[in-house]
Amino acid sequence: MLSTKYIFVTGGVTSSLGKGIISASLAKLLQARGYNVTIQKLDPYINVDPGTLNPYEHGECYVTEDGAETDLDLGHYERFLNIPTSQENNVTTGRVYQSVIDKERRGDYLGKTVQVIPHITDEIKSRIRLVAKKNHYDMVITEIGGTVGDIESLPYIESVRQLKWELGPTNCAVIHLTLVPYLATSGELKTKPTQHSVKVLQENGIQPDVLVLRTQKSLNDEIRQKVALFCNVDIHSVVESIDARTIYEVPLLMQKEKLDETVLHKLALPAKSKPELKPWIAFLDKLNHPKHTVTVGLVGKYVELHDAYKSISESFTHAGAVNLSTVNLRYIHAEQVQPGNMDETLAGLDGILVAPGFGSRGFEGKIHAARYARENDIPYLGICLGMQCAVVEFARNVLGLNNANSSEMNRKTPYPVIDLMEEQKSITAKGGTMRLGAYPCDVKKGSKAYSAYGREHVAERHRHRYEFNDRFLKEFESHGMKAVGINPDTGLVEIMENDRLRWFVGVQFHPEYRSTVLQPHPLFVGFVKAAVEYTEEKNQRKNN
Repeated sequence: MLSTKYIFVTGGVTSSLGKGIISASLAKLLQARGYNVTIQKLDPYINVDPGTLNPYEHGECYVTEDGAETDLDLGHYERFLNIPTSQENNVTTGRVYQSVIDKERRGDYLGKTVQVIPHITDEIKSRIRLVAKKNHYDMVITEIGGTVGDIESLPYIESVRQLKWELGPTNCAVIHLTLVPYLATSGELKTKPTQHSVKVLQENGIQPDVLVLRTQKSLNDEIRQKVALFCNVDIHSVVESIDARTIYEVPLLMQKEKLDETVLHKLALPAKSKPELKPWIAFLDKLNHPKHTVTVGLVGKYVELHDAYKSISESFTHAGAVNLSTVNLRYIHAEQVQPGNMDETLAGLDGILVAPGFGSRGFEGKIHAARYARENDIPYLGICLGMQCAVVEFARNVLGLNNANSSEMNRKTPYPVIDLMEEQKSITAKGGTMRLGAYPCDVKKGSKAYSAYGREHVAERHRHRYEFNDRFLKEFESHGMKAVGINPDTGLVEIMENDRLRWFVGVQFHPEYRSTVLQPHPLFVGFVKAAVEYTEEKNQRKNN
């Protein structure tokens, strides 16, 4: 059996260069060559996980099958590789130090002085190896958050240095991603930032094996030779990463640059057969040659930062390709949706998605959006809080329960149609205490949800504390708002659907966490299909 090889991806010059996409693209190419690969993210912040972080701080909090609240890059990993990640795939400084301190309190270090080296670095190395040990991967790609030179990243860089020495040159490779900026005034690409970044990495004891250079303009041979010479790498290890139209083209660009072949050579591994990428190429073909265009309004409270809804936007990309449709997302701030301006704010939409979230800010605006979709029979998808908004709106405006609300927003509401889950009532701590991870759901035949899934038994990922209060269920169902998805173990309502409308579905879970390039989520596919049909009907009415 092949012993696990380790690939580390570091970044320099600036953040947000796309280490996660490069990691996922390389993993995709290696997977397509027949290797068993996973990707891990090391995050330098001291939070134990991003679960308590404001989305404005860190973007979306991604949830794994086993209930880990993780960095949004894990979503990219799953979307590219089509395999689930887990608790072990995201490590934070907070978690590392928490573990070391717990060991010290138990006396595991036998009275020794606990230090960054070796105790913190040993803990980091053990977590890097743990993900391979549990699943017997051929390769583990580890992305290190932040940029080289950040004080927060130093323990991780030191751990990589130690592992590279311990494992040997053919069992460990370091890829360094940097920026080659283009100066319009002089019409030149500048390599000096890359040189300085590599120098910092070398000062920390690491010589990169491969350099991936982000650029707006193609690199000529002269620039590649210059970078190779000054950064002490082979010219074939200088890889261009030019701006792409979509992140899903990056694997093909990296294949063209032979990134996977270069890494395999560094690790003394056979290239095996050529990467099997036909399904991926077929997806790109559909994505790049749409026959329809629809506009979907995403109503949320963090819309200024699109990364707060990253998995949702990518799910629309996947579902749009299936339907041969471009999905134009219009980000709408929930606080701006008012009863007097809905015709203006929500005009021209072919579908409305009310996004998840917490707290009262923007809650009423989301309720107004749900009402607008219901009254105008516009395809609607409500996710988590988006489902709850649809429930509250229906209770107020159809059932006549004027003061209906969620007890999250108003504890004294006489009609708590959304209420705190029973097991959450005694919990006071915020971090990692919600209903998290995958839970089963039985879908009723004949429903829109069943038509989308094509099966009765599914499992979906959750992240919430509040639920539909089934004390009101009979009244809802008698007026057309049906519970069509039920947790078989707890009886909790998972999917609500208005069967008197063309496509009006609310789900308590997060379907966006399960959508991948090769397995687009059925509910997003069904929602986009309904939006396409709605658009065609509108166009027919105009033409007639």
